[in-house]
Amino acid sequence: MDTLTHIALGACIGEAFFGKKIGKRAMLLGAIAQSVPDIDIVASFWMHPPANLLAHRGFTHSILFAGIMAVLLGMASEKIHRPHNIKLWRWITFFASQILLHIFIDAFNNYGVGWFEPFSHYRISFNAIYVADPFFSLWPAIAFVALLVINRNSPRRKQWWVFGVAISFIYLGYCLFNKANINRQVTNAFVAQGITHTRYFTTPTPLQNWLWYVVAGNDSGYYVGYRSVFDSKPQIDFTYFPRNDSLLRGIATSEDVAQLIRFSQQFYTVEKWDSTLVFNDLRFGQTKGWNNPHEKFAFHYFLERPADNLMVVQRGRFAKWNWHTMQQLLERIKGN
Repeated sequence: MDTLTHIALGACIGEAFFGKKIGKRAMLLGAIAQSVPDIDIVASFWMHPPANLLAHRGFTHSILFAGIMAVLLGMASEKIHRPHNIKLWRWITFFASQILLHIFIDAFNNYGVGWFEPFSHYRISFNAIYVADPFFSLWPAIAFVALLVINRNSPRRKQWWVFGVAISFIYLGYCLFNKANINRQVTNAFVAQGITHTRYFTTPTPLQNWLWYVVAGNDSGYYVGYRSVFDSKPQIDFTYFPRNDSLLRGIATSEDVAQLIRFSQQFYTVEKWDSTLVFNDLRFGQTKGWNNPHEKFAFHYFLERPADNLMVVQRGRFAKWNWHTMQQLLERIKGN
C-alpha cells in the first residue's frame, strides 16, 4: 500500500499497544514501526533500475527480516524508553505485528512481495486491491486525525483505533469477495470465447475495486481485457498483444533483460517505438486501457535508453489522466 496508509495504520496499532502507557507518542512510534520495511527505498539511490525493481519489496519485506528487526528494535526500545513498565516480549510483539502487517497488506497489490527471501525469490501477489485505494485508506486516516485531537485519557480513543483498523479490513474482505467473483466470470469467459492460456491474472484498475484488468496468455502473447463487477454480458472484449521475444535477440542475455523478465513473472511484451526497443510489464495495466484497448502499458522500460527509466513503475500510472478520464472510468465501472 502507499506510504500514508502505512503511517495511519501504524499509528492506530501503536495506540492499541501503548496508548495507555506512553500517550500520543505511541502513534509516532507506530507510524515509524509500520514504515520500517520501506527502508529498501534507499537502494534506489545507487542501484540500476532493473536491480532496484527486484530489491524493492524483497528482503526487507520478508518474514525473516520481520523476525530479526522485531527482536532488534524491541530490545533497543526496551532500553531507550526506560524507566517504563513495558516488558521486552511486548516490545518485540509490537514490532513484529507492525512489520508483518505491512508485508501482509502489501501482498494484496500487484507488485509482489518477497516473503521468503533470501531462501526463495518467489513473489507473493494476491492482486486484490490497488496500491492506492482511498476506500481502504480513508478509515485509518480519519482515525489518525481523531486520535491526534482527542485527549490522551479519553475512553473514546479505543473506539477510534478499532474503527480505523476494522473498517479497512472489512473493505479488504469485500475486495477478496470481488476478486473471487471476477475470477469465476473471467474463467467462464475464457472457455466460452476460446481463450487458451497457460497463465492469467486479474487485478483492480486505479483507485477502486469495481473495474478489473484481465491478462491471459502464454509465451506467444497475451489477451488483455476489462471486467466490471456490474457488467451484465458474460463476454469480455479482449485485445491481443504478441510477446515479440524475437525482438530481444542480441540483448536477451543482458543482465537488465534477465532481471526485467524475472520481475515481470513472465507477463511481458516487447515493442518497437519508432527506433526504440521497449519492454512492457503487463501487470501494471494500461494508461486508460478501459477506454482505448490499444493504449500503452503503464510500465514501459526503454531497453536502449536506460538513463530514461527513472520512476519506471510510477511514470505511466496516471499519464493522460484528467477530469474527463475520471468520468470515463466511472462510466466503465457502471458496466457494459
